[in-house]
Amino acid sequence: MTDGGPAPLTGAPAWEAVVVGAGVAGLVAARELARAGLRTLVLDERDAPGGAVRGHDVAGLRLDAGAESYATRNGSVAALLADLDLAGDVVAPEPRGAWTHLTSGDGPLPRTGLLGVPAYPLTPDVRRTLGTAGALRAALDLVLPARVGARATTLGGLVRARMGRAVVTRLVHPVVGGVHAADPDDLAVDAAAPGLREARDAAGGSLARAVRRLRASAPAGSAVEGVAGGVHRLVDALVADVTAHGGVVLTGTRAESVTRAADGTLVVGTQDRHRPPRPSRDVRTQRLVVATPGAARVLDGLDGADLRDVRLDEGAPVTLVTLVLDAPALDAAPRGTGVLVGPGVGDVRAKALTHATAKWAWVADAAGPGRHVVRLSYGRAGAAPTDGAGDDAVDDAGTTPADRGALPDGPALVDLALRDATTLLGVPLDPAQLRGSAVVRWTQSLPRPSAGHRAAVTAVRAAAAGMPGVAVCGAWAAGNGLASVVPDARAAAEALLAQVPPEPSAEPSPAQPADPVDGPADDPAPSTPAAPDAT
Repeated sequence: MTDGGPAPLTGAPAWEAVVVGAGVAGLVAARELARAGLRTLVLDERDAPGGAVRGHDVAGLRLDAGAESYATRNGSVAALLADLDLAGDVVAPEPRGAWTHLTSGDGPLPRTGLLGVPAYPLTPDVRRTLGTAGALRAALDLVLPARVGARATTLGGLVRARMGRAVVTRLVHPVVGGVHAADPDDLAVDAAAPGLREARDAAGGSLARAVRRLRASAPAGSAVEGVAGGVHRLVDALVADVTAHGGVVLTGTRAESVTRAADGTLVVGTQDRHRPPRPSRDVRTQRLVVATPGAARVLDGLDGADLRDVRLDEGAPVTLVTLVLDAPALDAAPRGTGVLVGPGVGDVRAKALTHATAKWAWVADAAGPGRHVVRLSYGRAGAAPTDGAGDDAVDDAGTTPADRGALPDGPALVDLALRDATTLLGVPLDPAQLRGSAVVRWTQSLPRPSAGHRAAVTAVRAAAAGMPGVAVCGAWAAGNGLASVVPDARAAAEALLAQVPPEPSAEPSPAQPADPVDGPADDPAPSTPAAPDAT
């Protein structure tokens, strides 16, 4: 790619669609727009596309650095993978189940639950976790009047009212901490568990019966799936498809602001993050999708919108430590697919551990006999401040004190993870067994769906709805997880196409852009996609 001068602010827009954010949401939206025949540019301030879905190499193994599975609940991710010719690589986790590590001891996590809420409070596995008194209190949910918990707005408040404190502390808190890096008392019910409130109403007020209804209506098979070789392959496939349809994915470029020109087109001010001295450049477009947590900042002031006081939740910083170990003692998968840590536990710092070689057959096959991959997750709500740098990931060498919080750095963090793994897995692990490690620190990757956050999302969506040619999407708006992000991004792109339909065009031109920010060279027709020169 060659550098060009600032984009002209007159004439036809150089790009028919611009997407801010190259996470999965942005890439899905860009794919829809590019496949509709629009010349599409994707901007991302990070050094690589994918957002929280990335891959990395550890001890010769290509592994997921972020998300490593997706929920199957609505079929949207499976459908996307099929569209991208990855259906044959979809895999289910091994049916070993997970464990919990609580102040009261370790034990298998009950399987018939939703975010830890038990469908059958008196089964042996629930009684083992809650104790007899806790299980009996949970079972009262089956006979309590429907009005009990009806006014609860948070997941923790609802479960505590219906089933008691033990269910929140020993089941819901560990699961929610692993999924959202948050406290269940901070999460809005409808955002954390969509459909739970309606199912409870249909079940006469009982949470247990509501969970049964939701589980019965779920697709057959595993509640989660992965991709052989890693979920990060989805990002590679999305980028390839966007570029194959004439789109360009440009990393290292931050969208600073959006204004509207006199002719009604949108002008996106950009800044190259890799070359700070370079002045801002403008990109003109007819359609804009903002798919980053910075949506309020980017759209503030556009068409008179005042979003200065809108505060989207940035999420707790999360640190993932991956260890590759020669440890035949782990062949028996002593803690199933992993361990979720409850509140108040003092012997470990991790909030969760995934035993990847026990969970995914493809990882075990790649690792070979006796070699194991475990990944520990650190970071809870309020554990440390974020640095506000965006939905990003950096390796251990690139972190700041604000990112690190109270966690140690470098080798000391790996040593901590090894000690925590020993405790959580119940198997002595020695530094001599370590064959490789990696530390990835995520900021703004898990927005917590609190009532305040949902109100902020509503404000941003309402503002965007009043801006012709603008749509928003992303985990910050749709909720965490690919099953939430994918359909929301598709819907955003479809709504934008309906609002500003593509113009009739000639066959796509193979012209190369002189500079993706400045638009295609020697091809002013706004409806002719440009071939990519960079990903």
